[in-house]
Amino acid sequence: MQMKQWLILVVTGLSILKCAQNALMAGNLAVEAIFDSNDYTVERVEQVHWLQQGHRFTKLVESEDVNDGQDLVAIDPVTGDSEVLIAARDLIPEGRDCPLDIAGYEWSHGQDKLLLFTNTSQVWRYHTRGDYWIYDLQTQALQQIAPQMDPSRLMFAKLNPTDDQVAFVYYGDLYIQRLDNGKIRRLTRKSTPDIINGTSDWVYEEELGLRDGFRWSPDGKTIAYWQFNTSEVEKFTLINNTEELYPQLTQFHYPKAGQTNSACRVGVVSVKGGKTSWIDIPGDPRNYYIHVMQWRDDSNELVIQQLNRLQNTQRVYTCRIKQGLWGHALAQKPRLAFVDQDKAWVNPDVRIEWLDDGLSFLWLSERDGWNHLYRVQVKNGQATLLSQGDYDIIDLITVDQENGVIYVIASPENPSQRYLYRIDLDGGVAQRITPTDQAGSHQYQISPDHQYAIHTFSSSSMPPRSELIRLPSHEVIEVLEDNQALQDTLAQLQPCNYEFFDIKIEDGVKLPGWMIKPPDFDASKQYPLLFLVYGEPAGQTVLDRWMGKKGLWHRMLAEQGYLVASIDNRGTPAPLGRDWRKCIYEQIGILASADQAAATRAMIEQWSF
Repeated sequence: MQMKQWLILVVTGLSILKCAQNALMAGNLAVEAIFDSNDYTVERVEQVHWLQQGHRFTKLVESEDVNDGQDLVAIDPVTGDSEVLIAARDLIPEGRDCPLDIAGYEWSHGQDKLLLFTNTSQVWRYHTRGDYWIYDLQTQALQQIAPQMDPSRLMFAKLNPTDDQVAFVYYGDLYIQRLDNGKIRRLTRKSTPDIINGTSDWVYEEELGLRDGFRWSPDGKTIAYWQFNTSEVEKFTLINNTEELYPQLTQFHYPKAGQTNSACRVGVVSVKGGKTSWIDIPGDPRNYYIHVMQWRDDSNELVIQQLNRLQNTQRVYTCRIKQGLWGHALAQKPRLAFVDQDKAWVNPDVRIEWLDDGLSFLWLSERDGWNHLYRVQVKNGQATLLSQGDYDIIDLITVDQENGVIYVIASPENPSQRYLYRIDLDGGVAQRITPTDQAGSHQYQISPDHQYAIHTFSSSSMPPRSELIRLPSHEVIEVLEDNQALQDTLAQLQPCNYEFFDIKIEDGVKLPGWMIKPPDFDASKQYPLLFLVYGEPAGQTVLDRWMGKKGLWHRMLAEQGYLVASIDNRGTPAPLGRDWRKCIYEQIGILASADQAAATRAMIEQWSF
């Protein structure tokens, strides 16, 4: 790089820092206020879970009589009544003064026990290790799972369907514990340090979103799990120069592009113990990924999804699981049920929704140029289109089979926004459920009976607002959190909003973007322009939703006289069709850079400022 370019970068960086410091004196947004205070904190409705029985939901609320404690409260959307199911004082272990700090919780199947996740530690990106406790609502007893094991080392603890045993991963092996007597049984035994049971390696977590690596059968008799053999994967060395006086080295198995992957296989084991029965999925286990596995309701069949290493072919296998002698699980030969392919790549995060007939399931695919919903017949693999029109289904939320409708997230008119729609189970035109006067991004947590939902809505100019609504009318029953205090704080700032636009770069190609202008913007003047850039298939930057501290940082720069903008180039996961997303195949980074440069030139030509 030329010395002149280095100087420009240094001067620009110093200018931004100086502007940030000057914000304090200007009475506008400042770095300290954004990142080192609670002035702009978003309040959220924490840990909401719908109860399977009835239509109540539970959430954590700050305790009124225990410092730093939280009560678990159940709310009935019909009557509005609330009930404290578990008080913070009930979650104080014997010999301690403070209640458990709840990072997460899950209800038992009978909803008379609560599994609590606490004292967590981070593995790669996420906090997936910690301690687990069981609270019994009938006996009011608090019981720690495997207290004799190292603290903050248990992973993915799950109650079985009969709520009398809990399974978990500990140092790469699967264990189960009986709740009545505390006895622990080890189900797997690593033959070498390079074997991982019940959780995943680095690649599967980072690229395929798999970390929790085992599944209880619905009858609670069998566990299906992933096993990884990392022995042939080269190690990467990280150097930590900041933890101690001398550098610390950490090594872990990490396959670079084109190098050897972990060997992955899945098997089933009885909770009574015994040998694992491995499922013989075709293909080299180091060059095929098994990224999804789920049980059928009858506990007699596993459904397994497999990707080839190029990730352009996705296969769905079904495998019968039988009970052998002494109750041992035996896996039969898997049967190929469905294949989805793409000339570029297929999306690996497809969640199968089985329909009540037991003979078909719902599947999202881009096979017709849009991400559409299909009904697939297991017997012959035939896929029938259900969602009609030139638009993308962004996500499948839930299926109301009793009323014959499917709830999905889509935004046919604006790729930066997200709305709730429903589609008939027999197919047809999507019907919008989200009110048309609420432009922005919407999330829904729908009750099991599909009559209610926790609805959270935000936009680039409005912090999240959470409310309890009725479906399908979208009638608001109760506002759960409106972040009014934050809105009042923001109202005291100078007006400085996101402006969304499309910029034309070549024949027929328009790129979505947003821009923040200074409060005293004058189109006859010129301003320095700062871009927020990502541009890869993992995420959009041009989204009409609350951006949090990142958005406030951009707003602070705009207050100091900068234009701040972002462009979604082709290849980002915007709901603009398959061709938009996959035209970058075999040219990752090349087309993105060209689009960003073309958009910049077009903006300079179109806007003199």
